[in-house]
Amino acid sequence: MRVVTNKKLARRNRKLTNYLFFGTFGALILGFVVINASLFTSDVPDGLTIFVQSAILPIAFILTIVSVRMTNLWARSPRPEKAIEDGLKGLSNKSILYNYYHFPARHVLICPQGVFAIVTRWHDQEFTIRDGKFRSHRNMLSKFFSMIRLDGVGKPLRDAEFARQEVQRSLDDIAGEVEVQPLVVFVDPSAKLNFEDELELPVLYADPKKKPNMKDYLRDIKRQIADDDGSAKNVSLMPLTDDQIAAFEEATI
Repeated sequence: MRVVTNKKLARRNRKLTNYLFFGTFGALILGFVVINASLFTSDVPDGLTIFVQSAILPIAFILTIVSVRMTNLWARSPRPEKAIEDGLKGLSNKSILYNYYHFPARHVLICPQGVFAIVTRWHDQEFTIRDGKFRSHRNMLSKFFSMIRLDGVGKPLRDAEFARQEVQRSLDDIAGEVEVQPLVVFVDPSAKLNFEDELELPVLYADPKKKPNMKDYLRDIKRQIADDDGSAKNVSLMPLTDDQIAAFEEATI
C-alpha cells in the first residue's frame, strides 16, 4: 500500500501543539501572579491592572481548550495514520492511503474495494451506540470535564457523511461513476464499542485484533465482489484508473 501523508502540515501542527502547551502553562502562571499581585502591595489597582486580571483567566482557559484539542488530534499516540496503515497490512499493493489532504476527511483510502472517506476518533473509552448516538460509560465527573475541554466523541456518523460528501465532490468531475463510502475508525486499541442496533455506516476499529475492524470489513467487501461476479478475476481491479488517480492527486494534493 502506498501512503501519502501531508507531513508538512503534521509537523507544523505538532510544533504548534508544543507551543500551545508551554503558552498555556505560562498563561496560568502569569494569571496566578497578576491576580494575586494585590495581596503583596497596598496600591489600589489601576484600570489596566483590573483589565489584565479580568482577561488573563479567560485567555488561559481558551488556550487550555485549544491545546488539549490540538494534542488529541496531532500529538496523541497512536497516530491515526500509523494505526490505519498498521491495521491494513496485507491490503493490495495497488492501494493508496492519503493522510491530511482532504479535510474534513482526514484520511482517504483508494483500494480495489472502493474509495473510502475516513474520519477517526482517538478516544480510549467505552461507548454504547444506540440510534446513531455514542454514549460514554464514564462517570458524570469525567463527562463534565470532557464537556469543559470540548473533547467529547461528538457525532462521528455525521462527520463521516460530511467527509464523504467532500471527497465525492472532488471525484465527481474525475470519475463521477465512483461512489465514495464513509468510514468511522477508532484508532486507540483501548476503545470499546457496544452496538445495540445496526448503523447506517460502518464504525470500525483500526486494530485488526478487535472486531469489527477495517481489515475484515474490506475483506468481506472483496468476497462480496467475487460472489457477485461469479469469480475472483475482477476482484483486484481498482475503482480508479491510473490517470484518474493522477488527476485526483493533482486536483487535491
